[in-house]
Amino acid sequence: MIIFRDALIDGKDELLSDSYDVKEIDGIIYEADCAMIEIGAVDVDTGANASAEEADEGLEDSAQKVNNILHSFRLQPTSFDKSSYLTYLKGYLKRVSKHYAEKPGVTEEDVKSFQTKAQAYAKKIVANFKDYEFYTGESMEVDGMVVLLNYREDGVTPYVVLWKHGLEEMKV
Repeated sequence: MIIFRDALIDGKDELLSDSYDVKEIDGIIYEADCAMIEIGAVDVDTGANASAEEADEGLEDSAQKVNNILHSFRLQPTSFDKSSYLTYLKGYLKRVSKHYAEKPGVTEEDVKSFQTKAQAYAKKIVANFKDYEFYTGESMEVDGMVVLLNYREDGVTPYVVLWKHGLEEMKV
């Protein structure tokens, strides 16, 4: 299994793993569909038959529905207005470009290609800004990646968006 960690911060927040169906978009983005799961529900079967009177006296169920990726990686909600997100994104993509350029075998042409594609994808995000929710890694590090959450065309299926070159892979 591969865990994708935030490559630009010291804490190396874990943000995603390949145990989810991860798709690469344009060579710069990872998308993964999420699911709503139920946590906290405990169903204990003692093997005994409850009497008719006791059957209605069950314990209150404290189960809650959560997004599996947000919950598994302890992603923390954050918020932006369009202007502050653009400011964040400009600085973040500059740091990612620098980080990517320092990797062995990466050419100047590779970096320019990333920057061009990233700029185009950023325009797509800004054009649909109201559709996104924003999450940070567990450490809530301000220089870290902001994970985007949106919904597929069906309006039901959530998915996360992460910048590929802002991640590092850790095999476990």
